[in-house]
Amino acid sequence: MSLSRRHILGCGAAATAFAMSLGNQAEAARVSFAIDDPDWVSFKNRFVSADGRVIDTGNNDISHSEGQSYGMLFAVVFGDQASFDLIKGWTATNLTRQTDALHIWRYLPKQKNPTPDDNNATDGDLVIAMALSRAATLWGRPEDASQARAIAQAIREKLIMNAGSRLVLLPGVNGFVRKTQLISNLSYSNFVAFRELSVIDPSPLWQVLGLDALALIEAARFGQWQLPPDWLALPLHGGDPVVATGWPPRCSYDAIRVPLNLVWSQNLPAAVATSFENFWSTAASYQPAWADLKTNAVSTYAAAGGLVAVRQITSATSPQLGLPALPQVQQCTDYYSSALTLLSRIAWAEGHGIG
Repeated sequence: MSLSRRHILGCGAAATAFAMSLGNQAEAARVSFAIDDPDWVSFKNRFVSADGRVIDTGNNDISHSEGQSYGMLFAVVFGDQASFDLIKGWTATNLTRQTDALHIWRYLPKQKNPTPDDNNATDGDLVIAMALSRAATLWGRPEDASQARAIAQAIREKLIMNAGSRLVLLPGVNGFVRKTQLISNLSYSNFVAFRELSVIDPSPLWQVLGLDALALIEAARFGQWQLPPDWLALPLHGGDPVVATGWPPRCSYDAIRVPLNLVWSQNLPAAVATSFENFWSTAASYQPAWADLKTNAVSTYAAAGGLVAVRQITSATSPQLGLPALPQVQQCTDYYSSALTLLSRIAWAEGHGIG
């Protein structure tokens, strides 16, 4: 992949800060919690099967590489090697792609062929690689480091491409490059993963990808509250990004991870934080779960606990006071809300160096 784009110099203070963190702090700010922590115990008991399948209880009990990746990451953070090995083993047995080191994105347990679509999901692959790399360091296992490196290299070689002058992360190997557009999902830009994978797979592409993703998040905001969409379309040969067609034009359950990832990496732009807080505090008498970026309509129901957790870490202004009062996993109704709550807890702690 050629770097047919601008140089890093002159990208602004936020980009400079990101470049410094990417280059100099790849091994910093990791936290660990107790293996018997109630949040982890609740997540594991409710959503991880005896053989290591992470079950999406809000989505017909399917599984996907995203859920497996979160389970692996949580197991490392909570020091649970036995659970890590179970989840890793199920993932390898059931989601391994035959053509590369990436993973099949979805597992349908009620179908005769549970993996009819062998496309990957890049957000899951990024976190699987990050979890494996952390496990290799924590438990001294070179085989995990080798697998993490292979995934990182596959992502770099197959899932990063140019859209005009930008480097953009593809959501999957297949189906996201149209005739004149590239489809992206801003919530897949996990800056902590970019930073950590740049250590095991040294390449300038990771830093450039991070810089461009940060700039794109600031630029690609729409609607009354200037929010990022779940799905974004970028002209292949340059031009302004637009909300992608083919999905509801919303900021919802995907885009909620945008501020989470920015808090986690300590790169949350003030304008992005302000836009989200304005939406959460003014759009309705409750915190909406989503906003339509075309009509400015909002959900008629309140956001679940995981989305509330993201709001709390995004809106918190005093890290000296410690972790904001987040919902407990046992209070969350389903897998995704519980996962967002645990991710928010980890993001706040690592983003602020609070173990």
